[in-house]
Amino acid sequence: EEILPGPQITKRRFNDLERGVEYEFRVAGSNHIGIGQETVKIFQTPEGTPGGPPANITVRFQTPDVVCVTWDPPTREHRNGIITRYDVQFHKKIDHGLGSERNMTVRKAVFTNLEENTEYIFRVRAYTKQGSGPFSDKIFIETERDMGRAPMSVQAVATSEQTAEIWWEPVPSRGKLLGYKIFYTMTAVEDLDEWQTKTVGLTESADLVNLEKFAQYAVAIAARFKSGLGRLSEKVTVKVKPEDVPLNLRAHDVSTHSMTLSWSPPIRLNPTNYKISFDAMKVFVDSQGFTQTQIVQKRDIILKHYVKSHTINELSPFTTYNVNVSAIPPDYSYRPPTKITVTTQMAAPQPMVKPDFYGVVNGEEILVILPQASEEYGPISHYYLVVVPEDKSNLHKNPDQFLTEDLLPGRNKPERPNSPYIAAKFPQRSIPFTFHLGSGDDYHNFTNRKLERDKRYRIFVRAVVDTPQKHLYTSSPFSEFLSLDMREAPPGERPHRPDPNWPSEPEVSVNRNKDEQGMWWVALPVVAALIFTIFVTWCIVRRRRQPCKTPDQAAVTRPLMAADLGAGPTPSDPVDMRRLNFQTPGMISHPPIPISEFANHIERLKANDNQKFSQEYESIEPGQQFTWDNSNYDYNKSKNRYANVTAYDHSRVQLPLMDGVIGSDYINANYCDGYRKHNAYVATQGPLQETFSDFWRMCWELKTTTIVMMTRLEERTRIKCDQYWPVRGTETYGQMFVTITETQELATYSIRTFQLCRQGFNERREIKQLQFTAWPDHGVPEHPAPFLQFLRRCRALTPPDSGPVVVHCSAGVGRTGCYIVIDSMLERMKHEKIIDIYGHVTCLRAQRNYMVQTEDQYIFIHDAILEAIICGLTEVPARNLHTHLQKLLLTEPGENITGMEMEFKKLSNVKVDSSKFVTANLPCNKNKNRLVHILPYESSRVYLTPIHGIEGSDYINASFIDGYRYRSAYIAAQGPVQDTAEDFWRMLWEHNSTIVVMLTKLKEMGREKCYQYWPHER
Repeated sequence: EEILPGPQITKRRFNDLERGVEYEFRVAGSNHIGIGQETVKIFQTPEGTPGGPPANITVRFQTPDVVCVTWDPPTREHRNGIITRYDVQFHKKIDHGLGSERNMTVRKAVFTNLEENTEYIFRVRAYTKQGSGPFSDKIFIETERDMGRAPMSVQAVATSEQTAEIWWEPVPSRGKLLGYKIFYTMTAVEDLDEWQTKTVGLTESADLVNLEKFAQYAVAIAARFKSGLGRLSEKVTVKVKPEDVPLNLRAHDVSTHSMTLSWSPPIRLNPTNYKISFDAMKVFVDSQGFTQTQIVQKRDIILKHYVKSHTINELSPFTTYNVNVSAIPPDYSYRPPTKITVTTQMAAPQPMVKPDFYGVVNGEEILVILPQASEEYGPISHYYLVVVPEDKSNLHKNPDQFLTEDLLPGRNKPERPNSPYIAAKFPQRSIPFTFHLGSGDDYHNFTNRKLERDKRYRIFVRAVVDTPQKHLYTSSPFSEFLSLDMREAPPGERPHRPDPNWPSEPEVSVNRNKDEQGMWWVALPVVAALIFTIFVTWCIVRRRRQPCKTPDQAAVTRPLMAADLGAGPTPSDPVDMRRLNFQTPGMISHPPIPISEFANHIERLKANDNQKFSQEYESIEPGQQFTWDNSNYDYNKSKNRYANVTAYDHSRVQLPLMDGVIGSDYINANYCDGYRKHNAYVATQGPLQETFSDFWRMCWELKTTTIVMMTRLEERTRIKCDQYWPVRGTETYGQMFVTITETQELATYSIRTFQLCRQGFNERREIKQLQFTAWPDHGVPEHPAPFLQFLRRCRALTPPDSGPVVVHCSAGVGRTGCYIVIDSMLERMKHEKIIDIYGHVTCLRAQRNYMVQTEDQYIFIHDAILEAIICGLTEVPARNLHTHLQKLLLTEPGENITGMEMEFKKLSNVKVDSSKFVTANLPCNKNKNRLVHILPYESSRVYLTPIHGIEGSDYINASFIDGYRYRSAYIAAQGPVQDTAEDFWRMLWEHNSTIVVMLTKLKEMGREKCYQYWPHER
């Protein structure tokens, strides 16, 4: 805007205008009253040729032989008009300009079929209507020296009107083969970014689903390595019209143990046989409360070509089977199957053990132990506890002869004195281990009636499967006769649930009568003599069976020695000693980093999309070769959760051998060093069911007091760790008795307290298990603060004189390695002014393979340490809060601000990447944000149910916030603006929020802080 002096000026010259740009000019007269009406005129400057080349040229390999180049238009001052197209040149360097030349309107070019170990040259120029601008500088693009081989013999066949199966020959592994990536599309363009993709693991076939009916697809496959994708295979086409597979596959007459399959022949293929294959995997809760995984091995059935139906028998109840039927051609080449899943019907639960008597309580109640049913044949809907008073009419009945209908109370039913009755009903999986019979309490509308002193009772438990067929139930056997004049319940802890896998011994009923003392005089000498004889025999046998350890064996393994267990901090740090004794090129080029330079060091590593981080992580190498023979013995292989994650022989935890049990000294676990302490940790896999006893035996032998669990039991529908502890009460694992005494569940972690006993020992030990539950299924935590809080809690609960901290995730290498390195670095920072993450990871990899498994985990370790450096320890015991607050209000030495202001300043200095606010910054959502700089993170924002056809309808400026005990306990939201009042109420409805806390007035200091989102009147 410009004001011209005097009314006599009627011209104005404008210089330095851009070419090919529309300009709008507005002229208005003004006097002492004001400004008059404007005259508007639009002029367009003439175009010229671009004065500069396209900008921001980037090169990206989609596969080793396919490169994608993108660019931006010339900078605005050099465009000189509207860019109409681009001229692209691409050729081998040795061809001196002879090669591909393309005219394009898009700012992206893809070049395929590149040759390996070849250098190419790329350049591009822009055009306006007036002609071309200058070429960009030459971009030199070099392909890999060895691209490897693409997957061969790729074939694809439609298996239904929406699915197809792809199969291929695997590629030879060069580097670490992770799996394959499948590209498929209906329009086979060169740009692979335009194709749909599916990523699979180490397999040789895959299913494509949700395809367009009768459409034709192009398909290609590339291998996935740690370093990226391999070469792309030749493209094959498949029409989504099933012609080579059996049609109309159906399952009918499905029962608990059988099903009948029927199908129609293929349209085009004339088979010589049909092949039926089926397998299954079932997860259920067993009678001990453990989650079991049952795998049904694959079975094949070959049928003649004229057979179009078949009945499969010997199936398991309530099991989902994957059923495949394929047509075998005359040349017996592979043809994909038609697939369906079939779930067999539920059946009555498996037999239970009988309820057990434990003792009389306060002379009025009887404490009994109740069995639980396995859910292998179907989920248990509820349990009934049935009490049968002694009566001649009931003596010869078994529990299943008492019909549930007869046991239920009714208005018109006559109540006889000794009628059986239901004392309690327990919903699914909530049947207690122990129960006070005769308490008078109500349990789901059934009364646990008071017991009469002169009566005897028997009880049984009935488990009902959750199905409309009410007759599907199983009753336990009767208990022994129970009465209030039986023995008192012994003091101490309550018993654990009886194990149905062990044969039950006859109960010994103790009656308080005159002959009781006399019987003890007879029994005690006999029992004492018997125990002495057994002990002497055991000692002789044990001595004969004790294996003789050779010097070679002693050198390979590391037994549980007292010197190892009691070793405190040593003068030399294990990582420093490794730098002295096992220098590698990586160790030399990656020295420890001073704390004062650590932030700048991370910034350098993260430059260029973490390029230096990648280089540093890839260079980690212990520089030695180690053996893992014990893990590969046939009798130990089943104890390894993953075949490729083994325990190095030289650092493995060696358990004491159990007499006559070969391999009983093995567990997949290794000692790992901490800061200034050898064997500070034990890194191990998530226990398997068959290694539960070994795991607890290890904790006992090592005198461990803390177990750190870095995984959930199940993640992304996969079992990561079997539950090795009891849900309630006591469980027996081999020689070990584990009792859970306390459970504390917080927002990001849980703490469980166990009492550990060993058969033949009077000692009881307390062990804390801390389970971090906020590690995401994929990748690493978004922010390290919750993990640091968890780690400090672990250290606070670990006594200084305890044995090694046992750390496990699923494999015991990735997250486990992160925990050990971060914990050790925090300890180092207390005593030294340097950080040695590289050295410590190298040290760990010399003790257990694959420690710190991914580059993302390695970066997360750095981020966590940086967070600890910047923010320090801000957690304060509640009793010290007042004193701490007084200190924060004092001015910091050498500063002009208080400690409180300094802490808040650190929060304000946190750098936030704009990629964290993707949805909030979309054009359709910007008007929904009250303040442009207060936006919800993508990872924690509240999602609304999208409204069809309305872009951005899933967005609201609100975020989930964790509480102390619960994840996403709160929603923090801005004061609604007028356009988002409806979204605000939608959010409350969809997330079942019943309380809204409003911390602002509608207006403050004359400015709107919140729109009135509720009605003005009732």
